[in-house]
Amino acid sequence: MGKRQGSDPAVRPVGEDHRATPFELFFDLVYVFATTQITAYLAHEHSPYGVLRGLLVLALLWGTWSGYTWLGNHSRADEGLLRAGMVGAMAAMFVVALAVPEAWRDAPGGLPGPVVLVCAYLLVRWVHLAVYAVAATGDAGLRQQIAVTWPPLLVGAALLLCGALLGGWAQVLLFGVALLVDWAGIYLTARRGAWRLHSPAHLTERHGLFVILALGESTVAIGVGAAGQPVGVPLLTAAVLGVGTAVCLWWLYFDVVAPAARRRLVAAHDAARVSLAVDAYTYGHFPLVAGIVLTALGVEGVVANADETGPLGAFYALSLYGGAALYLAGHLLFERLVHRATSLPRLVTAGVLAAAGPAAAVLAPMAGLAGLVAVLTVLIVVETRRHRRNPRPSVMSGDVAAVVGGPEPRRIEQGIARIEIDIAPDN
Repeated sequence: MGKRQGSDPAVRPVGEDHRATPFELFFDLVYVFATTQITAYLAHEHSPYGVLRGLLVLALLWGTWSGYTWLGNHSRADEGLLRAGMVGAMAAMFVVALAVPEAWRDAPGGLPGPVVLVCAYLLVRWVHLAVYAVAATGDAGLRQQIAVTWPPLLVGAALLLCGALLGGWAQVLLFGVALLVDWAGIYLTARRGAWRLHSPAHLTERHGLFVILALGESTVAIGVGAAGQPVGVPLLTAAVLGVGTAVCLWWLYFDVVAPAARRRLVAAHDAARVSLAVDAYTYGHFPLVAGIVLTALGVEGVVANADETGPLGAFYALSLYGGAALYLAGHLLFERLVHRATSLPRLVTAGVLAAAGPAAAVLAPMAGLAGLVAVLTVLIVVETRRHRRNPRPSVMSGDVAAVVGGPEPRRIEQGIARIEIDIAPDN
């Protein structure tokens, strides 16, 4: 997988069998808080305009997290320079999270919230690239790749600062353009660039952990919605349905899709492996995370109104059903990028949820949430039966192959990928 960096004692490279470190899990805690802040902002704004702005901030957070995940895939994140840099990034990201409530509207007194958020965000990004450049010592190709990342980032930084100073719709527009410039610039330069993916297991594990982080937000939303309410049958029923929603979302990612994608990534090589990782994980996972956050917002609204018999309303109904539809759309994109296949049951279910969202607005909150759980449960039952008819091959897994090493496990991994594409129930 390309060259490794030199003998800098402050940086230690990782191998193909590298996994997520406890320090990286600790690093993720600031993103837990930031995601909670975004969900609270969405609930407070209670409008499509607020959802748009909240998702823009979520996209900023996702970009920073993805960058540090690739850095941790290159060198050990829990040692030396990387640990010091990531500690500083944690502090700056915590400032970003604190500023989320004032990201679009500065509160009286104190510092200007939008400017504080942008400056802290840019500090996180710049520390990442600076540390990455040091970690890439001895790898001219990777250093050049890092260097070409700076121009779109600096253009995006100027747009973000201008937006923070102008406010209003101008801020939304400039933030959107900044994200487009930044993400498109990185994507286009990465397609045939020199990024290194040392450990597929680490990358897939880190993204799975972020999905867990987002699912954790959906359970936190249950507690937030239940705050101040008496414990009764309606509240307990809504809480159980909320947990059921989180379980369904978990199953849809972790039961079959994530393991199959990991094996496919392990079987790929060099530039094809990096390209697959960039497409399917760095970019392809954002719709999954956004869908979970929006679904959590809808669950929070249902639990907060669990004892109401009136209609759920368009905002929470569209958040609940639209978020789940976006989550499934993210799965369809992910599977298309990984396996070049499309799951018909998931495609149909995503369409059903998108169509049912407006209708769910007139339902009672409990009925709306129960309907979502019912639709997702039907999808799970259908897929489970399909998987039983087409069992996965019982051959050496990627983890065992990584431990054993050598060319024979590699050939087995490639065979697994081919078999999965041929028999995958999602084709």
